[in-house]
Amino acid sequence: MTLDILTPEEVQKLRDLISQSQNIIICCHESPDGDAIGAMLGWAEFLRNQGKQPMLVAPDAFPDFLRWLPCIEKIVRYDKHNVAVEEAFQKADLVFCLDFNSSKRLWDMQETLDKFTGNKVLIDHHLGPDIDAQIIVSKPEMSSTCELLFRIIYQMGGFEAMTKQGAVPLYCGMMTDTGGFTYNSSRSDIFYIISLLLTKRFDKDKIYRSVYNNYSEWAIRMRGYVMSQKLNVLPDSHASYFSITRKEMKRFHFIKGDAEGLVNEPLRIKGMRMVISLREDTVKDNTVWVSIRSVDHYYCNTIAEKFFNGGGHPNAAGGHLYCTIEEAEQVALKAIIYFTNMYNKG
Repeated sequence: MTLDILTPEEVQKLRDLISQSQNIIICCHESPDGDAIGAMLGWAEFLRNQGKQPMLVAPDAFPDFLRWLPCIEKIVRYDKHNVAVEEAFQKADLVFCLDFNSSKRLWDMQETLDKFTGNKVLIDHHLGPDIDAQIIVSKPEMSSTCELLFRIIYQMGGFEAMTKQGAVPLYCGMMTDTGGFTYNSSRSDIFYIISLLLTKRFDKDKIYRSVYNNYSEWAIRMRGYVMSQKLNVLPDSHASYFSITRKEMKRFHFIKGDAEGLVNEPLRIKGMRMVISLREDTVKDNTVWVSIRSVDHYYCNTIAEKFFNGGGHPNAAGGHLYCTIEEAEQVALKAIIYFTNMYNKG
C-alpha cells in the first residue's frame, strides 16, 4: 500500500523550501479544532527534526480539551499577540498554511497573511483552495489534514525519526476530524496509518478520553439543557436545529470547546439526515456561528454555501451569519426547507 501523495518534483521542492528557510511560520484557521491544532503540532515536530524552529500561530483560542497536547504552549495567539505575530510575518521566509483553503478563514489575521510576499505552502483537505502558494497539497478526499501530513512526513522519510510527541497530535487530529473514526474514515489506508502511528507507543484510548471525556460539570449540564429545551425537530424534513445564546452560555460558564460535537447528537434520532447548530459569538454582537452535519448522500456543504456564508465537507460544514440569533433561526428554517426540496423528502 502506497501512502505517497506528492510527486517526486514536489518532494524535492518541499525539501528545498524547508532547507533554505530560516524563519518559518505554521498557521491554521480561526476557531481551530483538533485537526488544525494537531496538524500544527505534528508538522512543527517534523520541522524541528530538520533543524528548524518554526513559530506556531493560531488566530484565536483553541478548545480547552486540547490543552493536554504536547508542546501546545508553543502556539501563539494572534488575538492576544498581534504585534509580535505581524513582526514575525515580516521576517518570515516560509509560511505553512494548514487546514484552511482561504485566507478568509483567518478572520482578523487575514490581512497579515495576504500581505506576506514570501514562500507559502498550503496543505489542506477542504474544497476549492484559493491561496497562492509555491506548493498546494489539496486533497478533499482525505479524512483530515493530519492524515495528509502523516503521508507527507512518511514520503519524505521522516517516519523513523518521528517521536511519540510528533505522533500523538497527528493521531488526535485524525480522530477528532472523523468523530472517533465514525465518519469519513472507511478507507483501509487510514487504519494502516493508525497502525503505523501506534508503533510510536502511545495510548490511543487515553487520547480519546482526554478529548471526549474531559468536560466540566457545567458543560455537561449545558449540553443536556440544549438537547432537552432548545432542540427543534422537523420530522417531515428529517432535519433539526438548535440555538445557543450568549446569555445561556454565561449561565453555564461556557468556555471554548464546550459545544464541540454537540451538533452530532441529534443525528442519533432515527431517520435524522441533517442538523444545524447556531451559536452566538461570545463577544461580537449580531454574529452567529453555524455548524451543520448530515449523513450519507444528504450533503450539507451546499446548505452552508447557500445560506450561511460558509462551506466544508459533504457531511460536515459550517459558516456564520451577521444577524440576531432569532434571525439566524429563520435562516435555518429556510435552509431546511431548501434541503427538504433538494432531496424531495426521499
